[in-house]
Amino acid sequence: MCGVTGAAPRTRIPAAERREQVVVIALRHFAEGGYHGTSTEAIAAETGVSQPYLFRLFGTKRDLFLACCDVCNRRVRDQFLAAAAATPAGDDRLQAMGEAYLDLLGDEHLLRFQLQMYAACADSEIRAHVRRGYGELVAEVRAASGVDEARLWSFFATGMLLNVVATLGLHEIADRDDWAAGWSDPRSLL
Repeated sequence: MCGVTGAAPRTRIPAAERREQVVVIALRHFAEGGYHGTSTEAIAAETGVSQPYLFRLFGTKRDLFLACCDVCNRRVRDQFLAAAAATPAGDDRLQAMGEAYLDLLGDEHLLRFQLQMYAACADSEIRAHVRRGYGELVAEVRAASGVDEARLWSFFATGMLLNVVATLGLHEIADRDDWAAGWSDPRSLL
């Protein structure tokens, strides 16, 4: 008799579902190590797939990184648009989107990945992809909020500042550092 008795049969996961699993894990790895410092071997191992299968799913490390960029942008866009849709006409939809964004700041991997996404723009293909995604986000926020360009610019500039403040963990030193105390509450920056 050959084989192991009583072992549960392995369930094959469809490629689309496996891709989603890989992106979740890869986004965390890229958030922590950046594009160049992240090993696809480590991503494959944690996902439970072989590295060749990882490349069958995504083609290249860059394609995997770009899939993570798309997920990151989609989460931010969905958060913004849900907040705008829930805000009655005549109310400040841009303010509602900013407040909704604060909820995303608690996702340290998404936050750090955003910064890694911009840092990876030395690669021209990544830069073009990230630029296109950012432009789409700006266009959707413009359409959903109806604000002028100066207010839109200020919204995105404040968002970047919120990213930096959250990444620095200013709330951790606010009790012993006056400048950190003044900047550690993101709501005060909206």
